[in-house]
Amino acid sequence: MFGQNHQQSQHMMMNGAQGHQRYMQMGLGNKFQQPNQQHQHAQQQHHPHSQQQNHVGGHGGMGHQHTFSSGTMTNVTPHFTPSNLHSGTPTNNPTGLSETISEHWQQQLQLAAEARAASSNPHRHCRKEGVSRVSKGPVEASPEHSPKGPQDEDRNRATISGEIRRQDWDAMDLSGQGLRALSPSLFCDYRFLGKLFIDNNRLTRLDPSLGQLRSLTHLDVSNNQLRDLPEEIGMLVNLKSLLLFNNSIRSFPNEIGYLHKLEMLGIEGNPAAEDLREEISRRGSRALVTQLRENMAAGDPPNERDWHILDEASSPDTLSVLSYNILCDKYATISQYGYTPPQVLSWSYRKDVLLDEIRGLNADVVCLQEVDQERYNEFFRRELAHQDYRGVFSPRARAKTMADKEAKFVDGCATFYKSRKYILLEKHVIDFANTAINRPDMKGEHDVFNRVMPRDHIAVVTFFENRATGSRLIVVNVHIYWDPAYEDVKLVQVAIMMDQVSKLAERWAKYAPCADKAAFRHADVDGEPSVVGSEESQDELAPSQEYSSGTQLPLLVCGDFNSAAGTGVYDLITQGNVLGSHADLANHSYGNFTRDGMSHPFNLKSAYSDELSFTNYTPAFSGVIDYIWYSSTNLQVRGVLGDVDLDYLSRVPGFPNHHFPSDHLALKAEFTVKSVRKENKTVEAKFGPSKERRG
Repeated sequence: MFGQNHQQSQHMMMNGAQGHQRYMQMGLGNKFQQPNQQHQHAQQQHHPHSQQQNHVGGHGGMGHQHTFSSGTMTNVTPHFTPSNLHSGTPTNNPTGLSETISEHWQQQLQLAAEARAASSNPHRHCRKEGVSRVSKGPVEASPEHSPKGPQDEDRNRATISGEIRRQDWDAMDLSGQGLRALSPSLFCDYRFLGKLFIDNNRLTRLDPSLGQLRSLTHLDVSNNQLRDLPEEIGMLVNLKSLLLFNNSIRSFPNEIGYLHKLEMLGIEGNPAAEDLREEISRRGSRALVTQLRENMAAGDPPNERDWHILDEASSPDTLSVLSYNILCDKYATISQYGYTPPQVLSWSYRKDVLLDEIRGLNADVVCLQEVDQERYNEFFRRELAHQDYRGVFSPRARAKTMADKEAKFVDGCATFYKSRKYILLEKHVIDFANTAINRPDMKGEHDVFNRVMPRDHIAVVTFFENRATGSRLIVVNVHIYWDPAYEDVKLVQVAIMMDQVSKLAERWAKYAPCADKAAFRHADVDGEPSVVGSEESQDELAPSQEYSSGTQLPLLVCGDFNSAAGTGVYDLITQGNVLGSHADLANHSYGNFTRDGMSHPFNLKSAYSDELSFTNYTPAFSGVIDYIWYSSTNLQVRGVLGDVDLDYLSRVPGFPNHHFPSDHLALKAEFTVKSVRKENKTVEAKFGPSKERRG
């Protein structure tokens, strides 16, 4: 099976086949071993970790048989045919299974027989796959991302999470070492692994930290002494092959249902329930995974998210705001969220969880993204009215060109406010594409027509007055384009938004005082009368405050920006300006934006100055892309809603799920409105040492 020059002490073994499998062979003792070396070649080039790997099996392509070429071996065919197989077909029907054995079950029996036959061969996977050959490209830390065209309706975020690392191998073979336990450091220190072979040992349990190996596509734990699996096995959502042959497992956790990419679940040789064996034998591994996912219970809910108090000083004028991308129903599909039980993805389930969460947070102003017109009119507006909320909604620009029956499913932004507390003075919708093509400096720019115009995102801007204090407030609710291949478009959209908000603020600073606020009690906004109580007397309503410039008006900018710290969008909002040569603009041309740069006059800060661990959480991406920005010259943060329970996250591969109805988190912050003439020190949210931002 080996060439003459093969040495068993060879540590790192990589093949030269199309899949470019990379192996690290490690000689270990018999118990509580942990890896202590990483042998890397400084001069090597590397392949992207995210590229797909070929698995050429003898029957159906799911086995570990491969054909390789290397510097010392021109052809290896490590195909083992046990005595009870003829041409790869088992001669005996396993007890309890139907007479007709599927090709999938034949393949499973063959792989189980090969595992038993190789039980005395250490490092059998390295031996089988030949001598290493240097790879030629960098190994990335996360799955691949393919930019979508303008016409594609895809809700996915950037799928790159983390920095690119130099890594010469992504598979580890610890088979046949007589191991009785594995150190948790194996799972903590080798998170880049794509394949892990720990078969033919004496393991009786798998540590829950196994769930940290989220890049794994192949895991072989055959021929051990396992009695059960940790529920953290469900974190390995990229698994395609999970081989558990010849253990003592009697039942499988429903968390295996998270493994929506799984093609081979090897259970032969375990005293598992006969109905599970029958399901795999007749319908294959995917059918069993689907069954487990559909039967998945909600499990224990997470601890409540902490409320972090940042300023306890009393104030007569405070406000709270909630920003939440609720995941539009048409995007909540199995193809996008295969790890989520289908009943949990359904609108009939999610709508009640969303409503309970919004009601429980009880913010004065609620900014929702990805709300379609039908859900706004028939659900949110009606249900939230019971809590004194009134709403302003606008769908994305494409709805204008559609018939009503199609337009009602177009998502947009909805802003709700407590009508007992606020008067809606004015509202405005910013259509980014339409604004861009009508700017004199952008006419004739090809990038405007080819890149900005096809994206129909909008922002809803509302202008309020507090009934009791007379202070006024501008609230921007926005959803920015998602695709990381269009960072220039995101930056242009935000630059247009801030330019328009600046102009609106200057105009609204001169807005006439409300001479008779009682006249606003029954103002008809969106077709419904106000619910302000008759017990409120005119004497309790303060006169309107006066402002001399737009920057004196308190400003909140909330939404899903699909942009992390360090991007042009983030820099423009926080720094107030970016150069026209910013890297996100690349070589694209956008009129004055690229000639003179972009700027705005507001001193904006994030309510979460040391951001949350994430605001968007899926297996492919976890990072901060949603924000509540506030004008620090006239608002001060009083408190913010904190992170999700970390212990809970160790068992949940992504949102949505039973407890979180969207793949985004709800953000909430509370502010004090400063006096127009008074300057206060800004208090920023800190959660201990600065975290490394992801995404």
